[in-house]
Amino acid sequence: MVNWFKRLSMHRHAPRWRILVATGALAVASLLTPGSAVAQDDSPCPFSGVLCLFDGVDYTGAVWNVRSITPGVGVCVNLPEHGWEDRAYSAINTGNYYASLFLNEDCVGGPHPVDPHSGQSTLPFQPKSVWVY
Repeated sequence: MVNWFKRLSMHRHAPRWRILVATGALAVASLLTPGSAVAQDDSPCPFSGVLCLFDGVDYTGAVWNVRSITPGVGVCVNLPEHGWEDRAYSAINTGNYYASLFLNEDCVGGPHPVDPHSGQSTLPFQPKSVWVY
């Protein structure tokens, strides 16, 4: 195998061969990158399977997205730990499951649901925790 590579590299078309191999490697790498994370470019929340929180009404301002590390398994996320205490004024859920907003940390109190594949342009309160899948 080493002799084959030496013969190929000494061939006058070796640079063209290396370019083809590099191009092929890049094509394979692009196929291996997860494409499911991106949804629509024109959406204020351009990711699929997440809950996007916005620090402005009508999906404006800074955006932060969150989802469970294990798809389909719910998890509570405390927003103060991520710098989002009292910051969320609107939300979009691009996931297949309901997301829930809570007035208190640790997902305590009555949940305020955000339906799958929908949004709320104005939240009734600024959540301190969320339940996401």
